[in-house]
Amino acid sequence: MQLITKLDQSTSGDSDTTDLAGWVVVKGSPTMKTWGVHTNNDGSMLSGIWEATPGTYHTTYSAYEFVHMISEKIIITPDGGTPVTVKSGDAFVVENNFKGTIRNRRISTEAL
Repeated sequence: MQLITKLDQSTSGDSDTTDLAGWVVVKGSPTMKTWGVHTNNDGSMLSGIWEATPGTYHTTYSAYEFVHMISEKIIITPDGGTPVTVKSGDAFVVENNFKGTIRNRRISTEAL
């Protein structure tokens, strides 16, 4: 059994271009791509790359998520909360049941 897996951060393979469940466009015409990079041994956790074009989504998270921002920046605003800017190199977590907006000004890429 492999216990250490180095994740490939390339986005050259096939991607899923459907919007993630719980994500609704609220401004602009953003599109997203998701690349599944690794699933753990018991299938309970997925790692991947997510990329989105400029625009704003309103999202509801159904699970905890750790994110490492690879390029550009996004602005995350919890419903009724204060905006948080996340840029290249930053890491952050989103708790289960988060609701709010995610705004991209340029094409942004994240490792999930």
